[in-house]
Amino acid sequence: MRTRFQPAVMAALVGAALVVSGCDAGSAQPSVGSSPGATVAHVVAPSGGSPSESGAADGERAAAPALLSLSPAAGSQEVRPDRPVTVDVVGGRLSRVRLTARDGKQLQGTLDAGGSWKLTEALAPGTTYTLAADGIGEDGTVVKASSTFSTVRANRLVSTTLIPGDDWTVGVGMPVVVVFSQPVKNKEAAEAALTVDSTPSVEGAWRWFSSTEVHWRPRVYWPAGTKVKVTAAMSKVELADGVWGKRTTTSTFSVGRSQIMTVDTAKHTMTVKRGDEVVKTMPVTTGKSGFRTRNGIKVVMSRESQVRMDASTLGTDKNDPDYYNLLVNWALRLTYSGEYLHAAPWSVGSQGRANVSHGCTGMSTANARWLYDNSLVGDVVVFTGSPRALEWGNGYTEWNMSFDRYAAA
Repeated sequence: MRTRFQPAVMAALVGAALVVSGCDAGSAQPSVGSSPGATVAHVVAPSGGSPSESGAADGERAAAPALLSLSPAAGSQEVRPDRPVTVDVVGGRLSRVRLTARDGKQLQGTLDAGGSWKLTEALAPGTTYTLAADGIGEDGTVVKASSTFSTVRANRLVSTTLIPGDDWTVGVGMPVVVVFSQPVKNKEAAEAALTVDSTPSVEGAWRWFSSTEVHWRPRVYWPAGTKVKVTAAMSKVELADGVWGKRTTTSTFSVGRSQIMTVDTAKHTMTVKRGDEVVKTMPVTTGKSGFRTRNGIKVVMSRESQVRMDASTLGTDKNDPDYYNLLVNWALRLTYSGEYLHAAPWSVGSQGRANVSHGCTGMSTANARWLYDNSLVGDVVVFTGSPRALEWGNGYTEWNMSFDRYAAA
């Protein structure tokens, strides 16, 4: 925006600190106005002239020198990182603007249609910056101004982790997961700094699963082949009192082919559907009485070629007949509590006929290896026929809720 300057405030500016240079710096005069909290610089004429020597005929408006207004003003302390940084000009145009951090890093900005400059990056907490601007007046005068200011120090800085990570290829059920290193109280501000851009464009919504974790899911499963970029622009967000985001984090990933697996716990079968085609059906065993596999829509969270499963981590005593400590192969994780699809060569005789596991879905080694090789993190696995419900938040559970309810939180 352009700042309007009024002669009535001239007296208030006589004592203002100005940083000025130009063709005749020694003839600098106080400006005739400024925006609040701004440093202003004004040079009266090119070398060899004065305001009365403009050469303009009587009755004609004399060409004027430029007047620059910088905000924050020189010497400002405790500037919030989310405060705008601007340079306005009256009576000319900006020729150069530089915002430089104490470590020499230069931040980027842009000119608007009115010729004013605005910072487009984020300030960092606890940092000193120098804002320097050059302008050219209508009379050709070059005017320079600068402002050095410091930002507020953060009590803590919060980092963010984005899942999926860069260059991942994921299944059509994969949510976007943002994990914060510290609890977030200002959730609306954090959410406003999160964006999901995709080609093709996909409708979706955010929902908080805890004070440190928020997920974004599409209205329906991702279209196969979608390209996605996630941006967490937290570097100018106060996430809690005195707690600021550390930096802007991005992730770019792709959605692969559509693959939906369906496990019928009553019929002891798994069907793998690729697009509209069933590509494989295999016998399985799921959780026995007292250890029922959870019903619902699950998403592959990780692929692990080998994983140790120790019942003691779930509170089972080593002397309990149901205690186990096994190293299993070709495992696809589905829940935080430890449900997997994996090779179970010890139960081949029961696969397709009975449920004998402690909650995981077991299959032959050959079938497990095939599934491992042909699955992606983010693939959907639908479980039916079990009396036990999947708990909300035990894994990527967003598909067990209608989109309208999900988006309303």
